[in-house]
Amino acid sequence: MMKYSYLLFILFFNLFSAQKLQVVDSENGKPIPNARILLHNQIVYTNEEGLAPVDQSSVNFEISASGFQKVTIQEFYSPVKLKRGYKKIDEVKLIKADLKQIFEDVASHYKKRYYNEPSLYDVTYKEKRIDNNQIHFLVIAETKLWSKTNFYNRNKSFDNNLQMQLNNVKYFKDLKSDSMFVKGIKKFSDEYMGNYFFNFELNRALAHVKNKASKYSGWIFFEQGDEQFITFNIKSGLGIEMEGELKYNKADKVITYFEIRYLQDQYPIVKRRTGEGEEFDYQLGNAILVFDFYKNAGVYVPAMSKIEGNKYVAYYKGVKHERKISRELIYNTFKKSDEGLTPRVDFKKDIWENTSVKENKNNTILLTTEEQAFVNRKLPDFRSK
Repeated sequence: MMKYSYLLFILFFNLFSAQKLQVVDSENGKPIPNARILLHNQIVYTNEEGLAPVDQSSVNFEISASGFQKVTIQEFYSPVKLKRGYKKIDEVKLIKADLKQIFEDVASHYKKRYYNEPSLYDVTYKEKRIDNNQIHFLVIAETKLWSKTNFYNRNKSFDNNLQMQLNNVKYFKDLKSDSMFVKGIKKFSDEYMGNYFFNFELNRALAHVKNKASKYSGWIFFEQGDEQFITFNIKSGLGIEMEGELKYNKADKVITYFEIRYLQDQYPIVKRRTGEGEEFDYQLGNAILVFDFYKNAGVYVPAMSKIEGNKYVAYYKGVKHERKISRELIYNTFKKSDEGLTPRVDFKKDIWENTSVKENKNNTILLTTEEQAFVNRKLPDFRSK
């Protein structure tokens, strides 16, 4: 019986392992998170441990990551080692890039260079919140997203910008942190809805660049084909400092990857109040926004968007809380569609208070070891007390 159980374990392990592909840095062997894997009919990304769900039967797929050279894999093997676009920083011959010109040109021609018609996506939605290095909230869901224009319009309406349908909430766990993290009342917000769209962030960054008192610079680190890898720094006249990187396709004149980091952790402490009206000290942290695009049937469509906040610090009841939050959307599939979604998420309330439409699909995301431990953790049963 023991031998039979062992064989079942080996069979299960091999089947499970067959669904994993790891992407690592060829120089140091470290995992590469957020590496994009463009398969025949869908897109997946590596997690923080460099792992992604890719079947062993997969062939002729492309892997790319910011700062690394893109590769095409003819037949499955793992780990895949990506070479850096440059060897050592001090050996790089930097070429100046006109950051303002790139931003202005892409922004003014946005609707012509990115797909601007009604479209439907199968999306993996992941949201995580961490307090003092401990996960206290995690949700991973399969959703559908529908956009009328793939472009953010300030028309004070959720549905006219983006529609979402919950298909299957795969993981949902909330340990209920302190009351200082209580959410406010949901109402339409340019910031909340705009963060789903690259044109919103691009115009915000451009506004900082165009400020008369701002200082900025952009540098081309390396090129691969028509794609340039550019790093940039912006010191806005408004007292906001940013840094980031982007990939620019000089033939199509499109930004295919954009990552911007708002450096705010040096700002002074301010006073805030909890949902119950208690005052506490609060310090802003750093915010990161990421947008990734790929070419599908000749048009540029979203592959991934991510927003992250870290080092947000609150001093509440004598305890320091350092918070990190993230929301990631992976656009696994794309198709043209004039039809909106019914039923759809009501964004005026918490997304997870909406009814889920059961539609099981292939798993397109892997939990990290830390996330799996959190999911497996048993919550205390207060009903018997």
